[in-house]
Amino acid sequence: MKKYFQFEELGTNFRTEFLGGLTTFLAMAYILFVNPAILGATGMDTGAIFTATAIAAAVGSLLMGLIAKYPIALAPGMGLNAFFAFSVVIGMGIPWETALAGVLASGLIFVVLTLTGLREKVINSIPAELKKAVGAGIGLFIAFVGLQSAKIVEGNTDTIVALGDLTSPTVLLTIFGLVVSVILMALGVKAGIFYGMIITAIAGLIFGLSEFNGIVGSIPSVSSTFGQAFAHFGDIFTMEMLVVILTFLFVDFFDTAGTLVAVASQAGLVKDNKLPRAGKALFADSAATVVGAAVGTSTTTSFVESTAGVGVGARSGFASVVTAGFFLLALFFSPLLSVVTEAVTAPALIIVGVLMATALKDIDWNDFAIAVPAFLTVLMMPLTYSIATGIAIGFIFYPITMLVAKRGKEVHPVMYVLFGVFVAYFIFL
Repeated sequence: MKKYFQFEELGTNFRTEFLGGLTTFLAMAYILFVNPAILGATGMDTGAIFTATAIAAAVGSLLMGLIAKYPIALAPGMGLNAFFAFSVVIGMGIPWETALAGVLASGLIFVVLTLTGLREKVINSIPAELKKAVGAGIGLFIAFVGLQSAKIVEGNTDTIVALGDLTSPTVLLTIFGLVVSVILMALGVKAGIFYGMIITAIAGLIFGLSEFNGIVGSIPSVSSTFGQAFAHFGDIFTMEMLVVILTFLFVDFFDTAGTLVAVASQAGLVKDNKLPRAGKALFADSAATVVGAAVGTSTTTSFVESTAGVGVGARSGFASVVTAGFFLLALFFSPLLSVVTEAVTAPALIIVGVLMATALKDIDWNDFAIAVPAFLTVLMMPLTYSIATGIAIGFIFYPITMLVAKRGKEVHPVMYVLFGVFVAYFIFL
């Protein structure tokens, strides 16, 4: 094992890698409860989603550890699950079974693009500022979803949105959870989001705001979601689903690329400004999405929370194998779903939104041709309650502002193709 994972070359050992894998698991374990809460809004069985989430995370992390040998764990991605639930299923009215088929299609396309080497080339065709804008916009959207689910923000006939009832017990529990989580994160606690959820859940139990059904139980069945992506694969061949699949592809493209570079850089694994075994890492990510769609969850992607494990010394793929083992062990803790209510998960959504919004600092706001499409991408996601709409509007304005600024040659041909696709989407759909 030491030889396969190159412990000596990387200056690490079994104990360090084990602790790194455990730390990464604790930092991202919130997804086991947040993902069912988000996807459950579509009518999917939350127990099945819990199991699918754990399986997808375990398989993805295992593949990343064994094939690419990186200390990077995977799980159903935040933002992508919100897009799946609130934009595709609830917003567009597409059945969740068909949406799962769209996730499967994007995963299969990813596999092909990765094996042919085209994935890296397509990534490079999108300007860096728009990549950052998409990430930040998704962060605002996720935070808005969290505020709404906790009823801190509510609908209003006069102002569209307004502050909710701050005297409500569940709202107060969310605020308490947010304060606790913020304090833990500010103190540099690696698994601050997860510990914040635990403390908030305990507070909810103490004040009778949630129901306790035990800690350990049988593994929830995935029979209601397993194989639905394959059964409804024939339903994806529409213009509407094409846009959905393109969005799945786009968001996961840059989410994964950014995470790989960030984690590998922190671990000191980047050599000559290049990422060794990048193709294998992208393949592991793509295969995990296919597996996740098959069992019944939204797109599986690399988690930036892996930096928590790297922070305590993880340098090899063995850390990811350890993380995968803990996700499999977590399958037996599904009864905790009854304790992890919306009031408990909302603070996690808000904080994840904050972390994603930090990408705004990397956008050149002094460049008007870039600032306009970037701003519209970020703004329109929460205002239209659609990640896809935000991307579409930003990608339509980008070629326009660049051409007017006489910088059309800087625009990659792929961006002109996407311009045509999104304009057609708004005209015909």
